[in-house]
Amino acid sequence: MAVSSIKSPFILFFALSLFLQGAFAEVICDNLPTNFCSFAIASSGKRCVLENYKDDVGKLEYTCKTSEVVVERMAGYIETDQCVKACGGDRSFVGISSDALLVPQFTKSLCSPACYQNCPNIVDLYFNLAAGEGVYLPRLCEKQKTEPHRAMLELLSSGGAAPGLVAEEPTGSVADAPASSPF
Repeated sequence: MAVSSIKSPFILFFALSLFLQGAFAEVICDNLPTNFCSFAIASSGKRCVLENYKDDVGKLEYTCKTSEVVVERMAGYIETDQCVKACGGDRSFVGISSDALLVPQFTKSLCSPACYQNCPNIVDLYFNLAAGEGVYLPRLCEKQKTEPHRAMLELLSSGGAAPGLVAEEPTGSVADAPASSPF
């Protein structure tokens, strides 16, 4: 009798998992409405990116496209409005860029516990963008808490690769190993 009572929750969980997988559609960037594009990840694991273009009459239009940026640990994910807000993001961000890291209010929001501890998709995105600039996001966030103005000055100096914020690799070089986010 005890064995069947232990198996029941597992069988129920498995059945529910199969049901939920079929209930959700595949996430395809090109099919997403523009107000869900930024911070979304296609089922293929590639990030969605909002792009703008001019139509035939010169009017600025927006479309959602699949980027070449691959997310290793997530797929088929559309970021919640709560995380976008907590992290200082905006669904109307066009493209994928590290430029937002130069805005002190954005970095403060990104490094806040509400974002950094609860929104792994956005943190992973900016972790990798910062690494591309030679900056280690956890160190930038720590500096942001203690000396926010100095963190921005250091980030701005040397084209982004600030002395106190540069990622340090214990062995090998940065080129030898891909950066991985804390998630």
